[in-house]
Amino acid sequence: MTVWDDVVGQESAVAALQSAVANPTAMTHAWLITGPPGSGRSVAARAFAAALQCPQGGCGVCQACTTTMAGTHPDVTLLATEKVVITIDEVRDLIMTASRSPSGGRWRVIVIEDADRMAERTTNVLLKTIEEPPPHTVWVLCAPSVQDVLPTIRSRCRAVVLRVPPPQAVADLLVRRDGADPAVALNAARAAQSHVGLAKRLARDAGARERRSAVLSVARRIRGVGDAVLAAGELVDVAKAEAVSATQERDAAEKAELLRGLGVADGETLPPRLRSQLKQLEDDQKRRATRHQRDVLDRAMVDLLSLYRDVLVVQLGAEVDLVNAELAETVRSLAADSTPEQTVRRMDSIGVARTRLGGNVAPLLALEAMTIALRPQG
Repeated sequence: MTVWDDVVGQESAVAALQSAVANPTAMTHAWLITGPPGSGRSVAARAFAAALQCPQGGCGVCQACTTTMAGTHPDVTLLATEKVVITIDEVRDLIMTASRSPSGGRWRVIVIEDADRMAERTTNVLLKTIEEPPPHTVWVLCAPSVQDVLPTIRSRCRAVVLRVPPPQAVADLLVRRDGADPAVALNAARAAQSHVGLAKRLARDAGARERRSAVLSVARRIRGVGDAVLAAGELVDVAKAEAVSATQERDAAEKAELLRGLGVADGETLPPRLRSQLKQLEDDQKRRATRHQRDVLDRAMVDLLSLYRDVLVVQLGAEVDLVNAELAETVRSLAADSTPEQTVRRMDSIGVARTRLGGNVAPLLALEAMTIALRPQG
């Protein structure tokens, strides 16, 4: 067992990172790990951080490895935002941390997951410390692609590119690590398009599989504009409900903890001088819920894209496996009712909706335009 065991299907990337750990001449002060969602960017970054701290280069069992992977190593700082953007204050705090020498480890390692969520002004604050890092400090940034990071940052980092892991490799991980049934694990890996985190949820949560099936049923239910508008409203409502479900309990616990820290008893009126702190927490929680809702909607659109990809595969007679093999009958029916050109246009409309959602267009408007484009064309 080593820290690299969960970085599946990334042999060349792991080899490059291991080489840097073992060979000082291959080491540099700033790294940019890129790869599609679910490819294991954050897992690879944590494994790299653990290997840098481990005397044996990532044995997986020593204190340095276990504390780093658990997020508790004193010389490894992990920033993973649950909001829409990483704030400039968060980056300034990281810069202050990076200026300190390691307290006991071999390196001071700063990992920024979702580095693409930094605005240009925030990234510029980070630039100087990336250019002239303190001794024994290593920055590890994660993003979907090098284009998602400003040229001034990526030009100062060594890039490590992850690929989409094979579904079988993801399934094997779920069986070995999570005890999933092999057949369920493979179906989940294919449905998740090798996104390790989503595959794990699909393999372990029957409710998640049911929600995904409901999303895919949209393709067959839309027969006209009225159906399209209703389907868009349903998708947005489901996303809102899931965001509330995922954050409500945590929000209440955070509020209770803040009030206790401020010395406010249950039921007691909050003094005016303390209200700004509560408002700050509530604003952060709203941003977190907004991001979760967008992530849910984006995942629904990716699932729909996978269905129309399968339709196009059938229409073109391509000899490749279907992503949604369990829906083969639905795929064949959709393929028979349309042309490859119509399928491509539908996939384009989903891509446009994803772009609009990322640009802060109202979710309902973006989804309505998409679902209307999915209706049968005469």
